[in-house]
Amino acid sequence: MTLLKTLTMIVLVAGGALAQETQVIATSNDPRIGLRSGLSDAATASRNLQLIGHADRLPNFADPKDPGSFGFLNGDLGFSGNYVFQGGFNGLQVWDVSNPAHPTLRTSLVCPGGQGDVSLYKNLLFMSVEETRGRLDCGGQGVTDTVSTERFRGVRIFDISDIDHPKQLAAVQTCRGSHTHTLVLDPKDPANVYIYVSGTGPVRSGSELAGCNRDASLNDTTTSLFRIDVIKVPLAAPQNARIVNSPRIFADSANAVLGLWKGGPHGPGTQTTAQTNMCHDITVYSALNLAAGACSGNGILLDISDPANPKRIAAVMDPNFAYWHSATFTNDGTKVLVTDEWGGGMAPRCRATDSPRWGADAIFTRTANNDLTLAGYYKLPVAQTEQENCVAHNGSLIPVPGRDIMAQAWYQGGVSVFDFTDAAHPKEIAFFDRGPMDSTKLMLGGDWAAYWYNGHLYASEIDRGLDVFDLKPSDQLSQNEIDAAKLIHYDVFNPQNQPKFVWPASFVVARAYLDQLVRDKGIASTRSTAIARDLDRAEKLKGTSRRNALTKLASSLDRDAKTATDAAKVEALASAVRDLAK
Repeated sequence: MTLLKTLTMIVLVAGGALAQETQVIATSNDPRIGLRSGLSDAATASRNLQLIGHADRLPNFADPKDPGSFGFLNGDLGFSGNYVFQGGFNGLQVWDVSNPAHPTLRTSLVCPGGQGDVSLYKNLLFMSVEETRGRLDCGGQGVTDTVSTERFRGVRIFDISDIDHPKQLAAVQTCRGSHTHTLVLDPKDPANVYIYVSGTGPVRSGSELAGCNRDASLNDTTTSLFRIDVIKVPLAAPQNARIVNSPRIFADSANAVLGLWKGGPHGPGTQTTAQTNMCHDITVYSALNLAAGACSGNGILLDISDPANPKRIAAVMDPNFAYWHSATFTNDGTKVLVTDEWGGGMAPRCRATDSPRWGADAIFTRTANNDLTLAGYYKLPVAQTEQENCVAHNGSLIPVPGRDIMAQAWYQGGVSVFDFTDAAHPKEIAFFDRGPMDSTKLMLGGDWAAYWYNGHLYASEIDRGLDVFDLKPSDQLSQNEIDAAKLIHYDVFNPQNQPKFVWPASFVVARAYLDQLVRDKGIASTRSTAIARDLDRAEKLKGTSRRNALTKLASSLDRDAKTATDAAKVEALASAVRDLAK
């Protein structure tokens, strides 16, 4: 029993076993209801989230006869410096966001073959290719032969030292292609980077790529299913990148191929959950040497202390999930949020008649022993129409100190920003939405991803282009909290490689904590007023006088913590004040 617990902790949660109240989905009295449809002239609704910039999708990255054509959809984003790299089914668009209010095209690369997920490291760009039309030469003519030396399915590696002329250095073939991938860095191995490849497509013929095996039997240990691939990229010679491992991360002592969910329903009132034979997305959190895999039929945790040899250490199951899609850690690692892409992103799954626990986010708490326990759900809190594909999709944390806040794309449900600090009671605090692409039929569209990057939210709109948003203060998010979030700056951001937030010493960080204490009544109002006054006075001082004033304030906060309603938040405020006194 001890050994099994070390290897995997399966948490089965029946539909009614969770104490959380069922989330209410609005069907009226919400500005997102009844918005006018249209491609370029759809009506919009927003609250506490302002659209400040937009760039249309390039004409040659769209089908003029069908704006929702699957072969041209925009996909995921990567970030480097002042550039946003927008992958997609037709290739890559690179936007200069030096002025976020006016994104401008820097360059583009037509290179079809799948959703084109991108990651960046120094002068290298990595791109996923999964579809059978993918070609080694990036050509748009596709591949007609069943078996062909021209076909490419895997991960492309480009040199973008000359960003206007990306140069393909390597094309690492895999048996299932690459639906998504994750860049993994090892501080003990600075000469290499690693790529975890998640393939979800059909296995290609062994005649096309040696070693590929389509057998889906749970007794065949040579099958190309039930695994991920690990690519090692030597930074001094990226053209020599190759697969160094294809770990069986779903196996256990009873079955060398699949020890997790075999696929199917869980009983009356539950979802039919996909078989765990693939990962859709893997998010690494190097600060904890962990990765969270959303792997079709299960959510899993991996130990990545040896990046070339990831080991599964925990797994969870939820009968409300159809397809485990993506995952996000909280900054302190005590929670893992996982999404369910019920309907594959192509169906209307946010209707008033849909369960608020299906096609939603599940929030798990995590202990130091990597035990995972379901604590709550979050779903877009307003009903969408039959003409809008909608389900939980890609997003990232917003670095507000002291809170777990996430921005998330919901396809034609738009962008939702929500607080899940209290995992059992997540709450929306901002949103932006457009009307459906078409009022008479479902046309694929909406937001693929929404990510915070250096002070702004960037959203990849499948058909319409790139959106840039600013958060606005409200009774649920103060200006101090927004300004504190803006203190976090990345040179490069790959959303599947989650960074740890470390805030610099700043008065705005201290005030963000104080705003939270006031909002949540975590300390007596007389004390919060006095603390605010003492912070203002200290900020006007200099040198030793400032240090002494801040040290005195920190000591008084230590005393406050003993009687405060929210002692932990008062302690965080005291720590922020001490940082200022250094």
